[in-house]
Amino acid sequence: MRAINRAGAAAILAAATASASPGQAQTYVGHSAEVRLQLDFQIADAAIKKLLPAGWETDVATSGGAKDCNLRIQFVDRVDITGPDDSAQSASQLVYFEVPVKKTGTNIAGRMVVGGLTSDPKDAPGPFGLYQFAASHRMERATRSATGQPTQIVEDWDFAAASGERVQLRLKYERGVARRTSSEIKLFSGVDPDNFQIVRNAQGLDPMRNVTVPARDLISEFSYKAGGGMLASLFDGKERVVSVDSSQWNTRALFKP
Repeated sequence: MRAINRAGAAAILAAATASASPGQAQTYVGHSAEVRLQLDFQIADAAIKKLLPAGWETDVATSGGAKDCNLRIQFVDRVDITGPDDSAQSASQLVYFEVPVKKTGTNIAGRMVVGGLTSDPKDAPGPFGLYQFAASHRMERATRSATGQPTQIVEDWDFAAASGERVQLRLKYERGVARRTSSEIKLFSGVDPDNFQIVRNAQGLDPMRNVTVPARDLISEFSYKAGGGMLASLFDGKERVVSVDSSQWNTRALFKP
């Protein structure tokens, strides 16, 4: 497992170095191999805007699988983490919130991390200066496979911080056939947008439910709760779930400009 992940990191790092243009030197921060769940929401626009620093605005997709999504929750199981010196680091889980954004009047765009809860106290406040330690946290994943039946996965997440924020998720779904995708995005800090990471990512994406793109619904059980602290104004019962996706595997190489 470790050799495969390091090989993947080396390949992503080599591609990143080749794609960087002169004068755009970047510092390699590390690599992680992950399993992710992604929930896209449509939240009241006024509530989202209060989270963004001056000079930034939402950049919401008008078509495709992320249509109308202005807030995304990432449930991340970081099963393998490698530092910039190839040192192994402790695995962890986290839940974070991101908004699709652009800098007003420019072509600078990406996603802005506006909050997060982590199982590892060393990750708070983390690279974006706003993660909170989830003093109470639980993540469980169970996979069932039997002859003649589709593979079923059940996941339970429950993260709570001392400041009041709490996120819970219960999900049972049929594992589909993942599609390999790759991307490069900028992740900005919601407290200091000059602080950002460049993420070069490859993943096996398994779309499970979407209100925009016609597809077979693979979910048999789904419930969530989010609230308290900074989440209270976002999740007021009027939010709408746009899509639910599984990233069966996800490799991410992280860089600082």
